[in-house]
Amino acid sequence: MEGTMFYWIYWTFWVYLTFMMEKQNPYRLKLSAIVLIIIIFSNYHFFIGSMEIYSSGLLLLIFSYLFLGKEKLGALLYLFVGALIVSIAYVTFHLFEIFDPVWIIFKKEWMMGIVIGYLAILLQKNLKGRLLIVICGTMQGEFLYAFILSKYDFPYPIGAFAYLDACSLIAALLSAWSILENSGAIFQNHFHFFEKAKQKSS
Repeated sequence: MEGTMFYWIYWTFWVYLTFMMEKQNPYRLKLSAIVLIIIIFSNYHFFIGSMEIYSSGLLLLIFSYLFLGKEKLGALLYLFVGALIVSIAYVTFHLFEIFDPVWIIFKKEWMMGIVIGYLAILLQKNLKGRLLIVICGTMQGEFLYAFILSKYDFPYPIGAFAYLDACSLIAALLSAWSILENSGAIFQNHFHFFEKAKQKSS
C-alpha cells in the first residue's frame, strides 16, 4: 500500500525530533514542525492546468528552498549543482523503468533509495546537505518527469505517496549512514569519558 513507508518513517522522525533530540539543538523545533506539517498535508492535492500536485511534495520543496536560501553563495551553487545531478538521475531512473523495466531486479523504491542515497553521499559530506539535495533534486525531477509524460498524454501526480515513500526511504538510509559515519567518534568520546571516570575513582 502506497504511503505506508512514508507514514512509518516520518512518524519515527517526528517522535525522535520531538522527544529524543537534545532540546538545545537549534533545528529541533523547526524540523519537528516541518515533519508534522508534511504528514498533515500528505493527502491534499490540487491541479495547475492538467498537472496534479500533492501538497506535501510541494511543501518539502519550499522548505528545502528556504533552508538553501540561508546558505552562502559558494555553498548554494554547489548544492544547486548537486540537486541538478540528483534530478537528472531521478528522471533517468523513471524513464528506464518505463522503456526497459527488465533491469529493475527488486523493489524499485529500494533500488532508487540506494542509488540516489549513494549519489547524495558522494556529492555532500554532511547529512543536512545530503537531505537538501535529495529533496530538491527529487521534487524537481518529479516536475520534469511529469512534464515529459504530459507530452505523451500520460497523467502523473507530482509528489504523490509513491514519491513520498521513495523520499522517506532515502532520508532514512541517509540518516542511518550518518549514524554509522559518526559512530566512531561517539564511541571514542564515551570511551574517554569512562576512562576518565575510572581514573578519578581509582
